[in-house]
Amino acid sequence: MKIVVLTFIFLLAGCTSTTLHTESTFSDTMAIIKAAADSAPKGVPGQYSLQIVATGSQGQYVYLNTEKDYRDQRAITVTLHPKVIAQLSARYGMPPQEYFINKAIVVNGIAQRVKIALLSDGKPTGKYYYQTHVRVMDISQLKVMGEHA
Repeated sequence: MKIVVLTFIFLLAGCTSTTLHTESTFSDTMAIIKAAADSAPKGVPGQYSLQIVATGSQGQYVYLNTEKDYRDQRAITVTLHPKVIAQLSARYGMPPQEYFINKAIVVNGIAQRVKIALLSDGKPTGKYYYQTHVRVMDISQLKVMGEHA
């Protein structure tokens, strides 16, 4: 099983590009989600090209989503650390939740399955679902396609 996962990781890594082209190729989100689930709880390191269509925030974190509904099982969520949020806001002159809507990005990180507990009146119900997140802890992990440094 480890050989299959490693083969998949190398295949996935081989399919990504380190140079940005005018014609973008996006990562297969379902393949990323499957690989993250198969490797849980570890996650799958890689460079992922994603189209951001929705954003949100909760507490100090900002979330960039590949689907309009972040609960969609096909969604990948890029989680921005508060330190990164401040840096991105300074760079782009607006909050990341506004700037990244409809942007194509390349993110370097670990795609990891995250368990989300369902709450009722602020208390856990015992029910849950999974999301796939890529955490961004440093601004260097995130690039906008077609943007020059």
